[in-house]
Amino acid sequence: MTQVRKVEVTEVGPRDGLQAEPRQVPTEQKIALINRLIDAGVPRIEATSFVSPKAVPQMADAAEVIKGINRSTGTVISALVPNARGAIRAAEAEVDEMVVFVSASESHNKKNVNRTVEESLKGFEEVAIIARDAGIRVHGAIATAFGCPFEGDVPASQLAMIAKRFQDMGFVGMGFGDTTGMATPPLVRAGVRAVREAAPGLSIALHFHNTRGIGLANVMVGLDEGVDKYESSFGGIGGCPFAPKATGNICTEDLVYLLHEMGIETGIDLKKLMAIACDVEGVVGHPIPGQVIKAGLRLDLHDMDAVRTAEG
Repeated sequence: MTQVRKVEVTEVGPRDGLQAEPRQVPTEQKIALINRLIDAGVPRIEATSFVSPKAVPQMADAAEVIKGINRSTGTVISALVPNARGAIRAAEAEVDEMVVFVSASESHNKKNVNRTVEESLKGFEEVAIIARDAGIRVHGAIATAFGCPFEGDVPASQLAMIAKRFQDMGFVGMGFGDTTGMATPPLVRAGVRAVREAAPGLSIALHFHNTRGIGLANVMVGLDEGVDKYESSFGGIGGCPFAPKATGNICTEDLVYLLHEMGIETGIDLKKLMAIACDVEGVVGHPIPGQVIKAGLRLDLHDMDAVRTAEG
């Protein structure tokens, strides 16, 4: 059984979730959702991405979103930055943390950012300098960490190499991104152990997608390995536009429900979180895959008179 007693959940819906939506979400709605997440006790939120508006139009209002967020609490506000230009914009917006990302496989990195893995890693050195000068922490993220849609399996040694480079650049943590939902329990275990050996100074976060229905099973393996940081999206929305057949992230409400039922603390008000997810469905304009918001909590009981009695 897991020895983890408290988990830090990072809500990535405002960035990873909304960026995949074809409907443009108004800035004020994004800000309102993030402020409600803060009120629900979410400890860390990936609020936006300082990418080119041409590449991801949904994130064109990144600076405005950061400006409108309630920054009076202890919630950490992070933002994705693809390069030095994005890092400068993020620093000007005064985010708490920057997140840089590289794919574990050469082919997906080429599709995703049109660079080789080495070119991306070299570019992060400049980002690290910009962030350090601004007093901002940096996290690294490895996309396609558990499999590439073009190359197949990703060697654990590749994850270890990238993590070691992150550590050498002074990053405070790194995340495994299951971009294509190819993670399985054995791959999660092997990846976590390889990175811990290569870069013991980095904290580890796990970011699963539920493409093949085993996202929460992979969480259980992570907990068994002692990982206490997980990333998820409200309602389970999201998906990488540069990964064939990609679907959404594991759902934040479902993740928090699982953790609470296991007696693991998150500091999050689950009912407030569920109310937010219900409203997200209206924001994006289509049904969302989250399960707990459909079924309710385990001990939400029902009036017997509301259910018909079998006859015969």
